[in-house]
Amino acid sequence: MLWFGWFGFNAGSALSASPLAVGAFVVTNTAAAAAGLTWLALSWVQNGRPSALALVTGAVCGLATITPASGFVGPISSIAIGVLGGLGTYLMVLLRTKWIQIDDTLDVWAAHGIGGLIGVLLTGVFAEKVINSVGANGLLFGNPGQLLVQILAVGATAAYSFVFTFLLLKLLSIMGLGVTSKEGAVGLDTVSAEKPS
Repeated sequence: MLWFGWFGFNAGSALSASPLAVGAFVVTNTAAAAAGLTWLALSWVQNGRPSALALVTGAVCGLATITPASGFVGPISSIAIGVLGGLGTYLMVLLRTKWIQIDDTLDVWAAHGIGGLIGVLLTGVFAEKVINSVGANGLLFGNPGQLLVQILAVGATAAYSFVFTFLLLKLLSIMGLGVTSKEGAVGLDTVSAEKPS
């Protein structure tokens, strides 16, 4: 359902039934499939058996990765973006689960954050003006400056997000941001049901 809805998100961004919308639709589907298969293969190698959960998680990571590039790259480039996005997000999920102690139950940071970051950077590599005349060529099509633009955009967005998230968390910390270890172990549904309203 999420994969189907993403077509409206990416292809619908063209705001018309046009060749650009069709292209965005095709690369969205292709990158999601490539990332899903990448996750499936990596999980299979790591765990010794295929995993449907890895396949669908990888597809979501591919959707997040292709989104910045969906109106600017062709189908072959979308396969590369899906594979590289699948590899990057898989490694970040492993990193988060084994070495970084952050509370990210749905792996939003690894799947959407890192996937989106990879997608923005790879747009600067694979973008083609022939796909979208409003855009610019990327590194592989003779414009290395576009990759620099994408790197600066990622840096500015990361800095903005960090500063304002930090400020919002400081502001909200007066209300308490988390639950106790005991509440987490018991379960939030149980704890909230026991508290008087």
